[in-house]
Amino acid sequence: MSEAYKSSGVDIHAGYESVERMKKHVARTMRQEVLGGLGGFGAAFDLSQLNMKAPVLVSGTDGVGTKLRLAIDADRHDTIGIDAVAMCVNDILTTGALPLYFLDYLALNKVDPAIVEQIVKGVAEGCVQSECALIGGETAEMGDMYHAGDYDIAGFAVGAVEKEDYITGEKIQAGDVIIGLQSSGIHSNGYSLVRKIIRDNNIDLESRIGDRTVLDTVIEPTRLYVKAVKAVIQSKKVHGMCHITGGGFIENIPRVLPAGLSAQIDVSAIPEQPVFRWLEEQGQLDRLEMYNVFNMGIGFVIITAQEDKAAVLEMLQAAGEEGIVMGTIAAHQDPITITGL
Repeated sequence: MSEAYKSSGVDIHAGYESVERMKKHVARTMRQEVLGGLGGFGAAFDLSQLNMKAPVLVSGTDGVGTKLRLAIDADRHDTIGIDAVAMCVNDILTTGALPLYFLDYLALNKVDPAIVEQIVKGVAEGCVQSECALIGGETAEMGDMYHAGDYDIAGFAVGAVEKEDYITGEKIQAGDVIIGLQSSGIHSNGYSLVRKIIRDNNIDLESRIGDRTVLDTVIEPTRLYVKAVKAVIQSKKVHGMCHITGGGFIENIPRVLPAGLSAQIDVSAIPEQPVFRWLEEQGQLDRLEMYNVFNMGIGFVIITAQEDKAAVLEMLQAAGEEGIVMGTIAAHQDPITITGL
């Protein structure tokens, strides 16, 4: 029967080999709460082992977007899984929830066990960085749906937070301080524009942006912020948090603000990453517009009380993170004001 299925474009044995190759990577992510192993019909996680009185589960799902096109064309598959994890995990982290487990969905034109292993290796690395378990997933061979060599990956993450500690942004008030955490680069948003700039300018991916190639710069995986902000969350000094994704500062920061409050951002405080100046120049982009597309060097934002600023910065420093004081909250009709351009 497998030969008949193979003649239709699906190689069951390649799928079996892929699962075997995955196992050593998945094993790196295991937590004591995971029940069973890889390969079951359902993945189980024992919430009773969490030391929580009233846990609230927070979930998030996302993909990597057209950054995949660059990875596929360059035959670079070992970090794109980190992006898949980060896009989900960084989102749920904004509520104060620490990630528990992750599942992925990988659809391909054809299963190549070596490529699948590289993708899942990245997923596992993202899970290790965010202290969550990779407890399941799906690999689908869909030759009639994807062009040769193409694939897509999406993920689903679940985290937990005590109900009384759930962060909604309702505590944010005028006078609060906005602290930014640096990104690793473009992360996983704005890549339709990035690819257009590369295409329109006929840019050689082996040319350089600063001391790195264009390819290495644009393929750099999204940062995971769990370890950096874990102690800050547990200190209960956080009034709100934002993951800076599609829409940049202009769309994402106002999402957590109560009505009548505005984020006053001074971007001159943010160290400039060469890739954003390069995109601005190559694409002839308006500087302010870029703050509505890209993260511009800040991937995650913490809002805290003025009196807690020093303590939060110290906790970040202890976690190896340099917090950047980049603005304040004010009573204002405009949801965000950006100065220092």
